[in-house]
Amino acid sequence: MRAIVIGSGVGGLSAAIRLAAMGLEVLVLEKLDGPGGRARVHRAEGFTFDMGPTVITVPAFLEDLFATRPGDPRLYPDFPQEEGLRHTERYVKLVPLDPFYRIHFPDGTHFDYNDDREHLLAEIRRLAPEDLEGYLRFERDAKAIFQRGFLELGFTHFGSLGDLLRVAPDLLRLDAVRPLFSFVKKYFQNPKMRRVFSFESLLIGGNPLSVPAIYTMIHFVERNWGVHFAMGGTGALVAGLVRKLRELGGEIRYQAPVRRILTQKGRAVGVVLESGERLDADLVVSNADYVHTYGELLSPEDRRWHGDWRLKRTRLSMSLFVAYFGFRARGDEGERLRHHNVLLSERYEGLLQDIFQKKVLPEDFAHYLHLPTLTDPSLAPPGHHAAYTLVPVPHNGSGLDWRELGPRYLEKALGYLDEAGYLPGLMDRLVYAHFITPDYFQWTLNSHLGNAFGPEPVLWQTASFRPHNRSEDVKGLYLVGQSYQPGAGLPSVMMSAKMTARLIAHDLGLERLPRALEEARA
Repeated sequence: MRAIVIGSGVGGLSAAIRLAAMGLEVLVLEKLDGPGGRARVHRAEGFTFDMGPTVITVPAFLEDLFATRPGDPRLYPDFPQEEGLRHTERYVKLVPLDPFYRIHFPDGTHFDYNDDREHLLAEIRRLAPEDLEGYLRFERDAKAIFQRGFLELGFTHFGSLGDLLRVAPDLLRLDAVRPLFSFVKKYFQNPKMRRVFSFESLLIGGNPLSVPAIYTMIHFVERNWGVHFAMGGTGALVAGLVRKLRELGGEIRYQAPVRRILTQKGRAVGVVLESGERLDADLVVSNADYVHTYGELLSPEDRRWHGDWRLKRTRLSMSLFVAYFGFRARGDEGERLRHHNVLLSERYEGLLQDIFQKKVLPEDFAHYLHLPTLTDPSLAPPGHHAAYTLVPVPHNGSGLDWRELGPRYLEKALGYLDEAGYLPGLMDRLVYAHFITPDYFQWTLNSHLGNAFGPEPVLWQTASFRPHNRSEDVKGLYLVGQSYQPGAGLPSVMMSAKMTARLIAHDLGLERLPRALEEARA
């Protein structure tokens, strides 16, 4: 039985590995000349840059994936209990980071965010002692949301409204459907603490002002499993996934863009490439953007549920401007900066409204500054650093002309890092720079309107309301990745792959349950 997977992002590769372990013949088709999707690597002049995700959490999910073997797809248990990363270490080396992030405020102060409760309390006491008691209440309530929303429901595929209604009373009781920033404001008075404990939804494309408070669970996901870095960059993790897939007999074809998903009598039967080549399959898994999959890869007559009207009303996440740059080291970069840095602007709510609601390019901006050579110097030539700075911007529904704006915005973004003192003298030390804009996401990654994270995770695009991992329109078509359930972020796309593989195993009669679950079902 043959499965075709469209796209070699982390979600596509993870799904392909699980299907190959189930005994299917797996072919991954990738439009570009290498794997990774958003997690591609850019190399130039001796520098290595991760182009996309750099925050690795829940390494147990990777351990579960790398431990798969033929006849053992490891679809259960949901949360692996194995200690250590002995399987992962065969493919990639992960190192824990401390702090997870250094959050910088415009007044020159900063907050070091990690998983040490006493350290977090000390940081709050140092910057906002009036919020100590509020954090204790936040910690209690966020942990309850984490336990219900992640540990208990994390791998639940919400295939119907009934699935959501069964858990809705619990979510309402936990106040998990209130907007995240509004939830955080209940506990913290200090504007700095309100930002510290709400910004993380931006890492998955969500506006803290509008996503539901269920995303406070990110705080405990990171406190439970930490934040890690793959030595060699996220690209080294992608290379490990490719190696694992090939060990299980799976194949990848690069520079093989898909033009159309073929159907026959309402069932997916293969794909046609842009070259005109037809490839037959018994099932198809799309790791591509939601609107692209349904709006471009399927014929209109195949779309009864996901018609144009539904695609047009989909609220998309913001996009990104990312500058990749190499510069001569001065030796003091580690004094003010850490591996992951969040540089906040004077405005917070107004800036978010500009980006997400008004869809205008603000004069000010916030940065996520990634400086991995503080951890792994091999990513740059001796005496140099490789870095990227990421700025949230509106998607291409804004009408902004990035062909004109891009070069000027690059100069402005790097100039800010220099002038604000984060990287003093950067413009004189700069030896390489490259950038991507929403146009890259739209035309290179086939992401509708250049969105960076798929449908925005607002309440009405969460759980049952988020695109499902099994198509309602076409039998034998399955979906995986950030556009689908449960959502964006590396842990979520790996969860998505496991959920999708389970649905396929169930539909093909290949589902193998642990003995305890078999007895419970009996």
